Amino acid sequence: MEEKVKRIIGKKLEQWVKEYPILEQLIATKEVFWVNPKYCPYPNWSEIRLSEENIQDAEQRLQRFAPYIATVFPETKRTSGIIESPFIPISKMQNYLKTLYRVEIPGQLWLKCDSHLPISGSIKARGGIYEVLKHAEDLALSNGRLSLGDDYSVLANEEFRQFFSGYSIAVGSTGNLGMSIGIIGSKLGFKVTVHMSADAKEWKKRLLRNHGVEVIEYKSDYSKAVEEGRKQAETDSNCYFIDDENSPHLFLGYAVAAYRLQQQLEQQNIVVDEKHPLFVYLPCGVGGAPGGVTFGLKSIFGPHVHCFFVEPTHSPCMLLGLVTGMHDRVSVQDFGIDNITDADGLAVGRPSRFVGKLVEPLLSGSFTVSDEELYLLLSALADLEGIYLEPSALAGVSGAARLMSSEMGLSYLREQRLEDKMVNATHIAWATGGSMVPKDVMDTYYMKGVALRKLSGISEKKRKHGRK
Repeated sequence: MEEKVKRIIGKKLEQWVKEYPILEQLIATKEVFWVNPKYCPYPNWSEIRLSEENIQDAEQRLQRFAPYIATVFPETKRTSGIIESPFIPISKMQNYLKTLYRVEIPGQLWLKCDSHLPISGSIKARGGIYEVLKHAEDLALSNGRLSLGDDYSVLANEEFRQFFSGYSIAVGSTGNLGMSIGIIGSKLGFKVTVHMSADAKEWKKRLLRNHGVEVIEYKSDYSKAVEEGRKQAETDSNCYFIDDENSPHLFLGYAVAAYRLQQQLEQQNIVVDEKHPLFVYLPCGVGGAPGGVTFGLKSIFGPHVHCFFVEPTHSPCMLLGLVTGMHDRVSVQDFGIDNITDADGLAVGRPSRFVGKLVEPLLSGSFTVSDEELYLLLSALADLEGIYLEPSALAGVSGAARLMSSEMGLSYLREQRLEDKMVNATHIAWATGGSMVPKDVMDTYYMKGVALRKLSGISEKKRKHGRK
């Protein structure tokens, strides 16, 4: 034990726990709710590495690629090649959470269904697809094969596939990012290699291979997969490595979601201002997707939006990094946490320093959730709302209830002078994946959740089981 303690940046475990008492609960894999002491409603944006102009540039690039996307992915023709997800109220689920947590949830609960994004069925369709498109554009422009004013649907022609086949892309992934990059990369013509960690689901590996993607599996976790992907790119000058831990391009692809959500809020006549606060609960792994969304939302709504990250109790890497201020210098394994969770997209032991540092003044807080609760919520959402998500995508669904039932959450509302405004609040749980899960796998998830709900003593009139 003494040898292990010395590896935590020179401090004994007891010293860490004394300085940050919440670590005791994290180490015991208990569910916790944490308010960020570095949160700043009015941050100094000049000190933040990226700006809203960067998000606008990313949105313009996606608009340029829209004709290509509509051409090669027919499911996007209805939206003219724009990759976007539904935004829906889940009032029955909100009532269920009130009963489950025995707490009032003022305001209205909505679900942002990135679980149903076209092409790859997860939030990674935003960042992953965007970075591949940017790389393709850079190559085509620099080689004189494309101009910014061109109709990008020409990229669907065989001559471009032949051109891109001379280049390769590598990425390390627990699953969903690899699927997004593999699907779009192979469609363009790139040779794609996805290095996948042990917790990646078998059906995701199979899907990638069916798309002509090379999948290399590891017995270790996410960090090993990323390390090997990086090594591959270092040995091949024509190989482009997509770095989930440090990529500003991935980050900006996710940030564009804020513009799209702003439009959806307006379409629903939902106001976000001083008297109408917005709360957003985002599942978090290495941090890129929730960090990008947070950055985009804070750029638009400023102090009127309050973002919270959510992690599994066995993989709270971003929370550890933020609590200690050490970011990627500490891992969950350093503190004896096993990083084993059924929420495979969130099974990350070490957070992104790039993301952690950038969101430090923007993030309101974070909380953790057990695998058992994810399954319980999964089956409840299926029965009550007819929506089927993979376990990791349920992480944010209980956010409003956790905020209102936690002493730390209530203290945050007092400090931000939000108590009397909560009746006008809009709560958004960001659903990150699930629409591509095979039915037999989803049925297994669902039945596990049903069993847990029976144990919880809460039952509802069951709807006939069947995916919509």
